[in-house]
Amino acid sequence: MTHPIPQGFHTVTPYFLVRDGPRFIRFLEEAFGGVLRARHDGSDGHILNAEVRVGDSIVMLGEPPEPHQPTRTMMYLYVPDADALYRRAMAAGATAAAPMEDQFYGDRAGAVQDAEGNTWWIATRKEEVPAPELERRRLAKGK
Repeated sequence: MTHPIPQGFHTVTPYFLVRDGPRFIRFLEEAFGGVLRARHDGSDGHILNAEVRVGDSIVMLGEPPEPHQPTRTMMYLYVPDADALYRRAMAAGATAAAPMEDQFYGDRAGAVQDAEGNTWWIATRKEEVPAPELERRRLAKGK
């Protein structure tokens, strides 16, 4: 029986169009412990499609053929130790986009940017904040 959602995928799967697919794959491996699952190259050598497992999710990517252009996006990663993964991403070549700090909504989070211009928020949930308290904190922060 064919399943409507392929094995290992979730309902929503991020797909990146990047200029330098091999560099992006290396970044996913070094920064986030990604594991390359599949790579399909075109006859001209550019990556038509690749799949990299990051945590319990699959990230897909390709190098866009003309006339398509690379796209940038923002991702939010929940991990057990946001501080450690932030440092790992920086060591893998990311640049700081937002410092790692406790957020009013209960996450410890910070952001890095990869060489393709994508922003990766890295977070660990530290506390569940009830709606009234969340609203109070939001207003206190002027958000």
